[in-house]
Amino acid sequence: MLNRLRPPKGAVKKRKRVGRGNASGWGRNSGRGEKGQLSRSGGHIKAGFEGGQMPLQRRLPKRGFTNIFRVENRIVNLANLALLFKEGETVDAAVLEEKGIIRSSKAPLKILGNGVLGFALTVKADSFSKSATEKITAAGGKAEVC
Repeated sequence: MLNRLRPPKGAVKKRKRVGRGNASGWGRNSGRGEKGQLSRSGGHIKAGFEGGQMPLQRRLPKRGFTNIFRVENRIVNLANLALLFKEGETVDAAVLEEKGIIRSSKAPLKILGNGVLGFALTVKADSFSKSATEKITAAGGKAEVC
């Protein structure tokens, strides 16, 4: 009977209402202790603050640099293509996104030669590794740069 459903006894607790008088058990300082920064409203310490000591992220030496012109490719191996496609099909970024192999983004698509391709496929991508191009053409397919 749906109208008789109740949570088990002890499963539902009332929320803690602080600052409602001493009789509540959470009066006076409302469980914040006595004086100090943490007893004040808004008096919390930011993450990584070490009491004025030079923080760890500033004590450690900085190394290397980040190349802002780096191109992050979306990568697909020939082994994946061999599993998911049949002979004579055309493979491009849109089809790979539909099948959930790659994510939708503006990053270029690169095909790598890991795996064996035993049948002909027409593969369209932004770039190919040398071994991927060789394996696709050896199987009778085409590797088209678009």
